[in-house]
Amino acid sequence: MAHIKEKQLDKASRYLFLTMALTVIKQDRRHILNGTYKIKEPYLELLGKMEMAAKEERRHLRVFMDNHHVQVVETSRHDTFTTFSFIAEGYEEKRNYFNPAIRKKVEVILSELMEKALKQKNVSQ
Repeated sequence: MAHIKEKQLDKASRYLFLTMALTVIKQDRRHILNGTYKIKEPYLELLGKMEMAAKEERRHLRVFMDNHHVQVVETSRHDTFTTFSFIAEGYEEKRNYFNPAIRKKVEVILSELMEKALKQKNVSQ
């Protein structure tokens, strides 16, 4: 039986995958800056808005996690699976994630962030 509350696990998981999405955004920004794009600014602007939205959400998640003493730590990584430990209120729960499933979760978050960034642009026009 799990001792960590579902809400704590959900918030910690979102924090984890949002952090991974931020890493992807930063890497993509570097690729665009160093790439042979003719016009880089629109892509960089979109990535910047996505990054700001991700950081804002992650900041709220971090506050929740700090207030509820929740931590998430990568414990092992293999070719096909990565294991994370979720720690809260003295309990620990380990979860194995299939690496392609991690990639899909990050992709979904990137799509959400892109949608937010694009809506933000439409509102300002």
